[in-house]
Amino acid sequence: MVLLGTLINALLIIAGALVGRIFKNIPESMKSTVLSIIGLAVALLGIKMGFESDNFIILVISLVVGTVIGEWLDLDKQMNRLGQWVESLFSKKRTDNNQINIAEGFVTASLIFVVGSMAVIGALDSGLRNDHNVLITKGIIDGFTSIILASTLGIGVLLSSIPVFVYQGLIALFAGAISSFIPDRALQMFITEMTAVGGVMIFAIGLNIAGLTKIKAANLLPGIVVVGVMVAILYTFQ
Repeated sequence: MVLLGTLINALLIIAGALVGRIFKNIPESMKSTVLSIIGLAVALLGIKMGFESDNFIILVISLVVGTVIGEWLDLDKQMNRLGQWVESLFSKKRTDNNQINIAEGFVTASLIFVVGSMAVIGALDSGLRNDHNVLITKGIIDGFTSIILASTLGIGVLLSSIPVFVYQGLIALFAGAISSFIPDRALQMFITEMTAVGGVMIFAIGLNIAGLTKIKAANLLPGIVVVGVMVAILYTFQ
């Protein structure tokens, strides 16, 4: 089932938001420690994925060229600007406290859960390989984050599960659809190298979550496109 990972991710957000509304006074030390452990687990998943590469040259070139493109476009900054713009639209329409809480919770959580490399990589993995490990791992992270957000921003956090399901579901479905038009050998080559490149990105995300680094993981995303280009060139001239 192509949408299994996306569905689990959305359900974990809903469950986390409900728990967050029940337990509103979670100790800061507990939040910090659990988040660090989750970050290390995510980093370990990234390392495991990174070792799947069959061509280290593709891995390195894709990451370097992709990062250069991402830094040039400054995707991380653009995503943050988009988030601030969307949030400003809601802030102009505030009329009472209830609407404020719902709007802020929905927008803040949606931006955190949707904007990120793990959502793209995980959805591609679900669509191309029917492997939902990345999205399930992301769901665990999102679920814990939604507990924290819902305990402070209200029930609007629960509604963020809708854009998460739609966004990741569309990527997974689209990836699954185009796989039927690509030669099997080329597709398998792309999946293998995309998984490895994505693994490095997820490793970076894990280190960020654990508070060990501040890598702009969104700026690495063009590396996935570079993988596709390199695989197409190699497949054509082999």
